[in-house]
Amino acid sequence: MGLKSARARHLLVDSEEFCNELKQRIAGGEKFEDLAKEFSQCPSGSNGGDLGNFFQGQMVPEFDKVVFNDALNTVHGPVKTQFGYHLLETTRRDD
Repeated sequence: MGLKSARARHLLVDSEEFCNELKQRIAGGEKFEDLAKEFSQCPSGSNGGDLGNFFQGQMVPEFDKVVFNDALNTVHGPVKTQFGYHLLETTRRDD
Protein backbone atom coordinates (compact mmCIF):
# COMPACT_ATOMS: atom_id res chain seq x y z
CA MET A 1 0.00 0.00 0.00
CA GLY A 2 1.41 3.39 -1.02
CA LEU A 3 1.57 6.49 1.08
CA LYS A 4 -1.47 8.73 1.07
CA SER A 5 -0.93 12.11 -0.51
CA ALA A 6 -2.84 15.36 -0.31
CA ARG A 7 -2.75 19.00 -1.29
CA ALA A 8 -3.61 21.66 1.25
CA ARG A 9 -3.25 25.30 2.09
CA HIS A 10 -2.81 26.90 5.45
CA LEU A 11 -2.50 30.18 7.24
CA LEU A 12 -0.24 30.57 10.28
CA VAL A 13 -0.60 33.21 13.00
CA ASP A 14 0.66 33.47 16.58
CA SER A 15 -2.64 33.68 18.48
CA GLU A 16 -5.71 31.50 18.69
CA GLU A 17 -7.92 34.60 18.89
CA PHE A 18 -6.57 36.05 15.64
CA CYS A 19 -6.85 32.64 14.00
CA ASN A 20 -10.54 32.49 14.94
CA GLU A 21 -11.06 36.04 13.67
CA LEU A 22 -9.57 35.13 10.28
CA LYS A 23 -11.70 31.97 10.13
CA GLN A 24 -14.80 34.13 10.65
CA ARG A 25 -13.67 36.50 7.90
CA ILE A 26 -13.32 33.56 5.49
CA ALA A 27 -16.78 32.30 6.52
CA GLY A 28 -18.02 35.82 5.78
CA GLY A 29 -16.79 35.63 2.21
CA GLU A 30 -13.18 36.84 2.25
CA LYS A 31 -10.78 34.69 0.24
CA PHE A 32 -8.50 32.30 2.11
CA GLU A 33 -5.59 33.07 -0.23
CA ASP A 34 -5.93 36.84 0.23
CA LEU A 35 -5.85 36.55 4.02
CA ALA A 36 -2.92 34.12 3.85
CA LYS A 37 -0.96 36.57 1.68
CA GLU A 38 -1.64 39.40 4.10
CA PHE A 39 -1.34 37.71 7.49
CA SER A 40 0.30 34.26 7.34
CA GLN A 41 3.69 34.02 9.06
CA CYS A 42 4.67 31.05 6.88
CA PRO A 43 6.58 31.58 3.61
CA SER A 44 3.71 29.74 1.88
CA GLY A 45 1.58 32.82 2.56
CA SER A 46 3.01 34.47 -0.55
CA ASN A 47 1.37 31.63 -2.54
CA GLY A 48 -1.97 32.09 -0.78
CA GLY A 49 -1.00 29.46 1.79
CA ASP A 50 -0.64 26.69 -0.80
CA LEU A 51 1.60 23.91 0.52
CA GLY A 52 1.47 21.92 -2.72
CA ASN A 53 1.34 18.13 -2.73
CA PHE A 54 2.79 16.19 0.18
CA PHE A 55 2.66 12.71 1.66
CA GLN A 56 1.30 11.57 4.99
CA GLY A 57 4.08 11.88 7.55
CA GLN A 58 5.85 14.84 5.90
CA MET A 59 4.05 17.44 8.01
CA VAL A 60 3.73 17.71 11.80
CA PRO A 61 1.27 15.18 13.32
CA GLU A 62 -1.35 17.86 14.07
CA PHE A 63 -1.44 18.68 10.34
CA ASP A 64 -1.69 15.06 9.24
CA LYS A 65 -4.59 14.42 11.60
CA VAL A 66 -6.67 17.15 9.92
CA VAL A 67 -5.44 16.81 6.33
CA PHE A 68 -5.89 13.05 6.09
CA ASN A 69 -9.08 12.68 8.14
CA ASP A 70 -11.28 15.78 8.04
CA ALA A 71 -13.62 17.07 5.32
CA LEU A 72 -12.19 18.37 2.05
CA ASN A 73 -12.62 22.01 0.97
CA THR A 74 -13.55 23.05 4.49
CA VAL A 75 -11.52 25.47 6.61
CA HIS A 76 -10.45 23.70 9.82
CA GLY A 77 -8.85 25.20 12.86
CA PRO A 78 -7.40 26.75 14.82
CA VAL A 79 -4.94 23.85 14.81
CA LYS A 80 -2.15 24.40 17.34
CA THR A 81 1.38 23.24 16.51
CA GLN A 82 4.84 24.20 17.75
CA PHE A 83 4.80 26.95 15.09
CA GLY A 84 1.58 28.67 16.21
CA TYR A 85 -2.07 28.48 15.19
CA HIS A 86 -3.15 27.36 11.74
CA LEU A 87 -6.22 27.39 9.59
CA LEU A 88 -6.05 24.39 7.27
CA GLU A 89 -7.96 23.52 4.13
CA THR A 90 -7.38 20.25 2.31
CA THR A 91 -8.06 20.76 -1.38
CA ARG A 92 -7.23 17.25 -2.64
CA ARG A 93 -6.58 13.87 -1.07
CA ASP A 94 -5.86 10.38 -2.39
CA ASP A 95 -7.72 8.05 -0.06
